[in-house]
Amino acid sequence: MIKVVDLKKIYCNDGVETVALDGVSFTIKKGEFTSIMGPSGSGKSTLMHILGGLDTPTSGQYFLDGEEMSRLDDDHLSEIRNKKIGFVFQSYNLLPRTSALKNVLLPMLYAGVDPQTRNHKAQILLDQVGLSDRANHLSNQLSGGQQQRVAIARALAMDPKIILADEPTGNIATNQAEEIMKIFTRLHRDGHTIVMITHEPDIAAFSSRIITIRDGKIESDRTSI
Repeated sequence: MIKVVDLKKIYCNDGVETVALDGVSFTIKKGEFTSIMGPSGSGKSTLMHILGGLDTPTSGQYFLDGEEMSRLDDDHLSEIRNKKIGFVFQSYNLLPRTSALKNVLLPMLYAGVDPQTRNHKAQILLDQVGLSDRANHLSNQLSGGQQQRVAIARALAMDPKIILADEPTGNIATNQAEEIMKIFTRLHRDGHTIVMITHEPDIAAFSSRIITIRDGKIESDRTSI
């Protein structure tokens, strides 16, 4: 599903070069649940942005579903993001004065899915994350954990090849975080490919594999017990 070969990312600011990624290589198979860990400034967020098609590497190759993302132009990258990648962010990125249902169906609206189909699917997805009774609540009327569940439902709207989760439990209480991770565990069990950034070992332990990055390099790559 994912293949990264000798990935490097160098930022240049006022003539000063900063190496964010320095020769990162790994593969992730279809259906794997992988956590990426590392201290602040390790390069994990840069890696996530590249995996999500939000940034491009300075050198190296990144293949998603057999397609070399590192060679695509912005329009093609945008198309891939919309159709193949489901994003879950720490800050939820929901429209605050819009219902949970409308937040979930938004990607389908942009993709031109007919109203009856997108409404029906959004209802099903909200039911899958345990929020069918909150479909008509505005997102700013929901708790942090409920907002993140809406965000997960939205990420699934276009049947993505991969789910990218960036610190998905970072802004919610411990008991709510456990509920979120139970949803990710179920999605993994159902065959979804998930890549998650987290700095919390107990959250990473829900995944089947943990890649640790430090100073732009892979420090360890191990199966989670």
